Formats: sequence, C-alpha cells, structure tokens
Amino acid sequence: MDSTGERDAPLATTPTAHATELPHPSPLAALDASTVEQVVVGGDLARLTPEQRVSYYQAVCASLNLNPLTRPFEYIRLNDKLTLYAKREATDQLRQLHRISVEIVAREQQGDLYVVTARATTPDGRRDESTGAVSVNGLAGTNLANAWLKAETKAKRRVTLSICGLGWLDESEADTVRVARYARVSEAGEVQPDDPQRVKLMRRWHALCKEADSLAVPYDTLPLDATVDQIVDAGKALRRRVDEARGTRAA
Repeated sequence: MDSTGERDAPLATTPTAHATELPHPSPLAALDASTVEQVVVGGDLARLTPEQRVSYYQAVCASLNLNPLTRPFEYIRLNDKLTLYAKREATDQLRQLHRISVEIVAREQQGDLYVVTARATTPDGRRDESTGAVSVNGLAGTNLANAWLKAETKAKRRVTLSICGLGWLDESEADTVRVARYARVSEAGEVQPDDPQRVKLMRRWHALCKEADSLAVPYDTLPLDATVDQIVDAGKALRRRVDEARGTRAA
C-alpha cells in the first residue's frame, strides 16, 4: 500500500488461483440483441429498460472478470447521456487480476498545475504511461498535500485503465468534468429522477463557470454528488470572485 492508498502488489496469476481472493460474478445469459443495439448505436444507457441496464452492468463486469457485488462502476450523465465510470474498486481489481505494477516516474510543477506521471508494467513486459494533473493555485498546507495525492491517484488509475485497453472515465477524473452529473440508479436498474431544484442550480453553476472562464477566475469543480447546500455555497463564493474580477477590469 503506498501513500495514495493504491495497491501495487499482485495477488493472482490465473483465474483458478484468484478465485478465492476475488469471486467471479454469477453466470449470465448473453445480452439480447435489442440491448446491444441500444448500447452500441445509441450510447445512452438511459434508453435501456431497468432489466437491460442490470444485464448490461453485470455483463460488463463478467467480461472483465470483476466482482459486481463491489460496485466497480457507477452511473454518470455525460453530455446528456447515461454511461458508466470506473471506481477505485474497478482499478484495484484490474491491477490484481492482470498483475500490473505501477510506479511514479515524474512529479512536476507546471505553472498552477501539479503533474504526476505514472508507468504501468505487465508481466509480459508491456508498458504504458499516463499523467494526472490537478490545479494547486492558492493551495497550502493540508489542501496542497491532498492535491498532490489526488494527482498521483489520478495518474495511477488512468494508466491502469489504459494498459488494460479500457477507455472508461475514472472516478478521480469524473469530478473534474464540468458537464458531468451524478446519476442515481437503483440496484434494480431504475433511474431515479433528478431533483428539479438541484438541476436548476447546476445549470446556473455551469453558466457561472463560463463567466469565470472568460475572466480567468480559478475555481474548483463540484463533486458529482454535491448537495444543494454545497452548490449554493460554491455558487455564492464564485459569484463574488467573478464580480470582483469584472470590477477590476472595468476600473
């Protein structure tokens, strides 16, 4: 276990050897043609029935040999489409299953960004590298230390998915995608309706972010599961900084 909490040591070599460490998902019937068509052509899991969503989720886990009981994936709304993103449980299990070793090969300060490069290596000699970058503008003390750790975590998880040939958005990246919204989906595959107040506040937040970007005003992205109170507080704080920036420019 390293400083980021990620596991480096492989525990398994073959499906038989790791069966006691990582249970296989239950056997599933093949996805029906309509489900495959909806996913491949539409790319929007919201268009599936609840039963199809459950079947698709479990089939994805089975294809990667991941344990669905650990919820290795969660749902996210990205560009108005419902899709999955990989959680820590997914990358931890993938590294264990494929005996992937990860090391940090570079840490750099590039302007306001702290950039970490991670290298992944498989037993057959394949290598891959990915970076994780976070803004450290104005940070100090514990907040700065947490940002450094987040950059390392992001780099290690991204390279794990990359060397496995998976294009999933990682949990450590999802919070930084401004157009992403956390989606609530029950274990039965039913998409829970969004809170109208929260949706309205998020629209205002995104509009405010555009203003901030135009004025080069820095701000932190909201977590996917931000509460209404968190959105309101963050919005008020950013509005003050945006108004101050406008006032400075006008002067």
